[in-house]
Amino acid sequence: MVAKTFGSSVSGVDAKLITIEVNVGQGTNFYMVGLPDSAVKESQQRVESALKYFGFRMPRQKVVVNLAPADIRKEGSSYDLPIALGILKASEQVGFPELEEYIIMGELSLDGQLRPIKGVLPIAIEARKRGFKGFILPQANASEASIVNNLDVIGVDSLEEAIGFLEGEKDIAPTASDTRDIFYDSLEDYEFDFADVQGQENIKRAMEIAAAGGHNVVMVGPPGAGKTMIAKRLPSILPPLTLQEALETTKIHSVAGRLGRDAALIAQRPYRSPHHTISDVALVGGGGNPQPGEISLSHHGVLFLDELPEFKRTVLEVMRQPLEERRVTISRAKITVDYPANFMLIASMNPCPCGYYNHPEKECVCGPGVVQRYLNKVSGPLLDRIDIHVEVTPVKFEEMTATRKAENSKSIRERVVVGRERQMKRFEGENNIYCNAMMPSHMVKDVCHINEAGKVLLKTAMEKLGLSARAYDRILKVSRTIADLAESEDIKVEHLAEAIQYRSLDREAWAG
Repeated sequence: MVAKTFGSSVSGVDAKLITIEVNVGQGTNFYMVGLPDSAVKESQQRVESALKYFGFRMPRQKVVVNLAPADIRKEGSSYDLPIALGILKASEQVGFPELEEYIIMGELSLDGQLRPIKGVLPIAIEARKRGFKGFILPQANASEASIVNNLDVIGVDSLEEAIGFLEGEKDIAPTASDTRDIFYDSLEDYEFDFADVQGQENIKRAMEIAAAGGHNVVMVGPPGAGKTMIAKRLPSILPPLTLQEALETTKIHSVAGRLGRDAALIAQRPYRSPHHTISDVALVGGGGNPQPGEISLSHHGVLFLDELPEFKRTVLEVMRQPLEERRVTISRAKITVDYPANFMLIASMNPCPCGYYNHPEKECVCGPGVVQRYLNKVSGPLLDRIDIHVEVTPVKFEEMTATRKAENSKSIRERVVVGRERQMKRFEGENNIYCNAMMPSHMVKDVCHINEAGKVLLKTAMEKLGLSARAYDRILKVSRTIADLAESEDIKVEHLAEAIQYRSLDREAWAG
């Protein structure tokens, strides 16, 4: 007898329907076909042990399990549950009248309990798209799948519960959650707040501009000046995620298996801070079985690279294309996978190896030329993609001990949202352009108009400060954001002057 169950495989951040066909007939041996990897092939031992644990038997006949379509490689252990249920039906040990109305996924332990799996959200979306009645999966993943409406999400803890439900002997209520309630209730749950940061008003201002325009930032300053502290608080002033952005972000974390047990929708913008020993594959994604990297896990959020010059040159260079295209394409011999990577890059670095170049109190002990060689570890093309360069100075004792409460993140975020709304209106109708940082060069001339006084100021700045030619567009984009925060239609001289301050590393005389 032939029985069919349905599962799914995940490619990139999307799922594909997989049909699991089981045939039990005359002969001997167990055959698994359809390009299964080792983890799928090993399901035979897990399935046999689980069936015996609950009093069923593994057929002592020829069992053929086909995973169709046969030209797609099947990976992972999440096919255990549909294979076990297919064997039970094909060997006529149970009836399962509604077996083909559900997508079924889950990894079995030897005693028949179910372990959590990856990629549940894209599978649930595919199940609804294909018109399935429901999705049977481990209970630990049920909250994640319940984000998708119009789909019965049946969370089970064991093979026995799945059998009882499909036989109609056990009544399991579908897991339900109000996606919008979960989303809006969690929007304000930020762990860090700018109210904790005393002093550093100029750096907080730079972060407000960066958040409003989606600009990348590099902070240069001595150890202990507050660079990491400020970077951690940047997500709290970014505009809140939209429901669509939250779903996209949750899909990526689901595929990577980063959501955790009983997790649901991600409502805050992600913040990722990889160590400087990270490999290029871990940063951009990839591997034999392609997985999203840190830049995709930062989608719609912040990627913070602390001690930027300590990262390997190859690691930093692979970010250049994703920073421009806002997606990552991973190509292998038999598969090409796209992962979204629309993130804000925030980097920090010491001004020199000892950390005290330009320090107001401590003396730099680095030799001649050492400072410049240290800064040259970060390539010009990468700095070209970073709009705002700011120098961070140590916080004075009087500021640290001040009793005056610093401005909180909520107040700053309100101004940022106003600035973003102006940009959304400006770029309405443009494809994949939502903020000033995304403007291509040809659009900068049309959007960033400056008067004669502004042109004179910009020309003088480029000549006197030795600013590079690549700084020109960046200054105009940042000045446009500053004007948006001031609710000004025109870019004024004071907006340009402030933007020019944020190009420290472009000065030819910087660091000698």
